[in-house]
Amino acid sequence: MIEIIAGFISNSLALLTDAGHNFGDVAGLIMVVVAEKLSKRKPNSKYTYGYGKTTVLVALANASLLLIGVGAIAWEAISRIHAPHTVEGKLISMVAFAGILVNGATALLFLRDKDSDLNIKGAYLHMASDAIVSLGVVISGILIIYTGYEWVDTAMSLVICILIVWSTYGLLKDSLRLSLDGVPDEINSEKIRQFLLNLHEVSDIHDLHIWALSTKENALTAHLVIKEKVSDQFLLNVRKELTHHFHISHTTIQLEAYDSTFICEQKC
Repeated sequence: MIEIIAGFISNSLALLTDAGHNFGDVAGLIMVVVAEKLSKRKPNSKYTYGYGKTTVLVALANASLLLIGVGAIAWEAISRIHAPHTVEGKLISMVAFAGILVNGATALLFLRDKDSDLNIKGAYLHMASDAIVSLGVVISGILIIYTGYEWVDTAMSLVICILIVWSTYGLLKDSLRLSLDGVPDEINSEKIRQFLLNLHEVSDIHDLHIWALSTKENALTAHLVIKEKVSDQFLLNVRKELTHHFHISHTTIQLEAYDSTFICEQKC
């Protein structure tokens, strides 16, 4: 809020861009907290997998909103190129420097767990990029103070827009893939296929599907064609291996005898 007020007072588009980005991140964090609480609700007759997918939808919404905001800011920046506004460099630098401290400290809170959850990774990237953006705004303020080139503010806002798009693209791509039940980025489906085919009891595999139940949990279903009768221990061992080595927390396996007429007609 302080950054927004200072942005209007100083007439700085770069500061308003940074403030808008920060506001989007705060809103995103609130959505993440709500999604995390929903994801812990137990499955029911309507949502048999529970509400874990809300964490994926939040990541997608967060990335989409940021890109929409960037588009609006870029449009305003382009309109200012031909009509520069008077900008107060000193106020810009002071407020943006405070932003570096706040965003940098917040990013450190997410550093340790950023590789374990898509939403945490998104929060870390946004806070880290916010700190870098604030540094850019500080530099633009200093340049305005010592050179009087007020167009620097507009140029910096465009640079910030590019940085936001660059930092957000990966989150948008990953969240869109997970919302379409694509294979999570950290999972190699071909390695899993080879692992299952290399099992002594298995002669073939088809209908292998891997998707995300949430940003933390992954699921797998597969039809295994077996050479001989197997025990429940075989299935237990397979599930343990998939969980330990491939981060699959929910496994459903259908067994089919090698000489059975009940093998699925459509294999994939």
